[in-house]
Amino acid sequence: MQELDIVILAAGKGTRMRSQIPKVLHTLAGKPMVQHVLDTASGLQPDRTHVVIGHGAEQLREALAENAVQFAVQAEQKGTGHAVAQALEQLGSGKVLILYGDVPLLRRESLLELLAQVDEQHMGLLTVTLEDPAGYGRIVRNDAGDAVAIVEQKDASSTQLAISECNTGIMAMTSAQLKRWLPQLSAENAQGEYYLTDVIAMAADEGIKVCTAQPATAVEVEGVNNRAQMARLERAYQQQVADKLMAEGVALADPARLDVRGRLSCGHDVFIDMGCVFEGNVELGEGVRIGPYCVIKDSTIGAESVIDSHSVIEGTVAAGLNQIGPLQGYALEHGWQ
Repeated sequence: MQELDIVILAAGKGTRMRSQIPKVLHTLAGKPMVQHVLDTASGLQPDRTHVVIGHGAEQLREALAENAVQFAVQAEQKGTGHAVAQALEQLGSGKVLILYGDVPLLRRESLLELLAQVDEQHMGLLTVTLEDPAGYGRIVRNDAGDAVAIVEQKDASSTQLAISECNTGIMAMTSAQLKRWLPQLSAENAQGEYYLTDVIAMAADEGIKVCTAQPATAVEVEGVNNRAQMARLERAYQQQVADKLMAEGVALADPARLDVRGRLSCGHDVFIDMGCVFEGNVELGEGVRIGPYCVIKDSTIGAESVIDSHSVIEGTVAAGLNQIGPLQGYALEHGWQ
């Protein structure tokens, strides 16, 4: 099996977030966005994972210290091609997958499909078809239907702006291909930046086929640039969690008002009322009933227990057949079992 390097771009400031925190460290479901990307990447069992950092570099080093990653620094923000180039010397001789630290909902299955298409004569590009493609680079195809270029919106003609198939930025190629193409990038464009997307035209010029794949849903490849997008992806993630819980037999009073910020496992016939928050690792035994607006963190609740509304429970292992009220304040350090 060929080696796999994964490069995650995480150097941007995220000006539109209006925050002193690096954009990729803003949390979704209680975890930094870039950590979601790293967790997905680890499922591909890469030989090396590289995180390109710039703005807030030391904060990122500290936040990701427990991850087995190599850091590359982009001191100046000169575009995505320039960012990837900072990790070029660290790459092996196999395949390279390029991801983004602000695209947290990407699925492992989509990436496996993309990587399966890569060899010396093929590269992979993840695209998405959107009803409103404003702001995205467009996929240009030739008469045979092959992808031959990506045109950024600011550089697109009126005809190209009508294209609905868009670039996600996520691509895969061999290390040899990437090392040939990156030094050829030019900043002669409307942004004055080195676009990674220009490698698509280079591949086409070499006769290397650009194989495209699409995600199961558009939200999977949606990035975050502002607070509104962050909130939208948070709800999309929580809806995915709610759907999974209901498929496993959990009854939710209102799936739109559930927040899981960690791992929640449930036995049969569990009922969760509206507005509940679960943090860390939480286990609910069979028949547990959770009242509205409870917060439960790092706890195990035994079978047939009833948690009254507005209860706050942390670090607790509760035996079954208990009823817990909001003012009891159970915590493991207080010795309640």
